[in-house]
Amino acid sequence: MLSKKASCDSHGQDSSYFLGWQEYEKNPYDPVQNPNGIIQMGLAENQLSFDLVESWLASNPDALELKRNGGSVFRELALFQDYHGFPAFKNELVEFMAEMRGNRVKFDPNKLVLTAGSTSANETLMFCLAEPGEAFLLPTPYYPGFDRDLKWRTGVEIVPIQCTSENGFKITAPALEEAYQRAQEFNLKVKGVLVTNPSNPLGTTMTTLELNHLIDFALAKEIHIISDEIYSGTVFNSPDFVSIVEAVTERNLEDTELWNRVHIVYSLSKDLGLPGFRVGMIYSNNQTVVSAATKMSSFGLVSSQTQYMLSQMLKDKKFRANYLKENQKRLRKRRQMFVCGLKGAGIRCLKSNAGLFCWVDMRHLLKSNTFKAEKELWMKVVCEFGLNISPGSSCHCSEPGWFRMCFANMSEDTLEVAMQRVKALVEPTMVHESVVSKSTWLQTKWVFQLASYDREPDR
Repeated sequence: MLSKKASCDSHGQDSSYFLGWQEYEKNPYDPVQNPNGIIQMGLAENQLSFDLVESWLASNPDALELKRNGGSVFRELALFQDYHGFPAFKNELVEFMAEMRGNRVKFDPNKLVLTAGSTSANETLMFCLAEPGEAFLLPTPYYPGFDRDLKWRTGVEIVPIQCTSENGFKITAPALEEAYQRAQEFNLKVKGVLVTNPSNPLGTTMTTLELNHLIDFALAKEIHIISDEIYSGTVFNSPDFVSIVEAVTERNLEDTELWNRVHIVYSLSKDLGLPGFRVGMIYSNNQTVVSAATKMSSFGLVSSQTQYMLSQMLKDKKFRANYLKENQKRLRKRRQMFVCGLKGAGIRCLKSNAGLFCWVDMRHLLKSNTFKAEKELWMKVVCEFGLNISPGSSCHCSEPGWFRMCFANMSEDTLEVAMQRVKALVEPTMVHESVVSKSTWLQTKWVFQLASYDREPDR
């Protein structure tokens, strides 16, 4: 006999977001070993600036070799560490966070909780802020993994804030209120709003107006704000990134109850391109939340070795400043290359200024304005043209035909191959060979899944 948690399928693994990954893993593209394989454009990784990190490590071998002034600190790091985290590492993290925000706001290391990535940070906040069956509001489209991260183990519900292409998917006051009323209709107590800023999957920073809508709404409803800011260091074009803490401070709300209901999630996965290091964090002005989250963090700690190495790297202010500047420059160049390739195929995307992806408009390629047609196009892109992209329905977009496509997790040469495949998709008369196996079992599987639903269910 297994628990309900182990035997149910509420993890969200049936989403097309994860199904595309499964197909990629069976047949990954390699320019030499498997040139007809699937190119991974569904993974938001930043591989553009590895050389900067590698160069620093080569020049600072003590950090990687776990030494201090030439002497080994291995034994010190190998022993059990308190789950509060290394003070030196937390001090460097808050300075890094402030630097990315132009030092317009300061952060207190005593309000920082280390977690094993932002996935753990978001889930921990759900445990701290809501009971099973209570709800958080999320603007659509949103990161598909939130259906797993926020709901699976916590029992918290997600109610979408419906945003549309009419205004570039921006958050409006009526949309916030409509989502709140919808939650009320389902007898769901709303505990807060969670936003990603910069947005995943839009690649845009929230405007001051949007932030003020969010603040006004949280004040009126007496609820929490969680701002997932893991892409804050990827902003490569204006307008500048404005953190929720900065927006609240500018309105002189530090002495109000709202100040204790504002929480930030951050990690080094996107800005430093280190998702495998599993470094995430929660920043909160609420000491009760900090205390509870710190205790919960014992279930997913950041290793002592990781904390030591990265504290040495981040305290190098010259490296820090150069990395941020150069990484943003490379992201700007890569996005321009990607957008130009799409334009060459007659495809446009939402204007963006941040992130590792674009929100691509392929509505004109749908056979009909339906989510079923979107699924069919997505299946064609993955199975016939070898590109794993994320359909808008997996992000709970209210309009069919939008897709998230990542551009920073591959070489320029691979991106050029991907753009050739996109062009072949748009120009059906172009001769192209099938890039993946079309065996009967694969086609049957995909057709069956398509027939089982017209769009992703609201989660």
